[in-house]
Amino acid sequence: MTEVLDPFAAATTVRPLGDGTFVANLHPEWAVGERPHGGYLLALMARALGDVTGLAPLSISAQYLRPPRVGPVLIRTEVLKAGKTVTAARAQLEQSGQVCVDATATLGKVPESEPEWSDLPDMPVNPPSTAIDLAATEARKFFALARVCDMRLDASTADFLNGGTGEPRLRLWAKPREAQPDLLFGLVAGDLTVPVTLNLGRFGWAPTVQLTALLRAQPANGWLRMVVDCRAVHGQWFDEDVMVIDSVGRLVCQARQLALSP
Repeated sequence: MTEVLDPFAAATTVRPLGDGTFVANLHPEWAVGERPHGGYLLALMARALGDVTGLAPLSISAQYLRPPRVGPVLIRTEVLKAGKTVTAARAQLEQSGQVCVDATATLGKVPESEPEWSDLPDMPVNPPSTAIDLAATEARKFFALARVCDMRLDASTADFLNGGTGEPRLRLWAKPREAQPDLLFGLVAGDLTVPVTLNLGRFGWAPTVQLTALLRAQPANGWLRMVVDCRAVHGQWFDEDVMVIDSVGRLVCQARQLALSP
């Protein structure tokens, strides 16, 4: 029998060439136009590193050097140091002979026990009836992954949808369609938000330049809650912090990125 993969697992499939390199195909549904989503690219590279080391990513830091296009890519991996507790490795995603994303990762075993202490914001487990389905309204123009991700936006934080301006802070709920979230989808969730700068009236493409994500736990089934914050917008530069919390209240992912604002 042929194993049927869920859409996210299928889109992040990598094929080893036997020398630490992999080939993959960037899926059009996980892209914004012709530009594949940044969190999706990280998940694809983390998949390759996991195949090489047999370990899970605990942290990953990436430089987005140039945007690849939908289609075939090559992923080169290198184990920098193999240890008993953590292993450090590097992955480079190439297309047409150019490096598009350069990432280093710390890999190991993700904790399975309950946290001894955590300080997380209070947010409903499930999106309320007032939450905006970004695939069902005109808001979908701000969310290109609507066919593969179910995403709901807290209306009270989305000033931009009513033509207003406000603080660059958002709250959202997200999960993959036709599947349950897994560890690597946590990387997608850490970069899944619409740009917080929309609340400042800055519309348009906001490319990620650098992103660092920490993966803290395997997510439980159900919605992932995303709390998005920004500390400063200076000229064309802004930062974006995303805290991803699963349906049982565990911290799944912490992501921070430096991005360019329109």
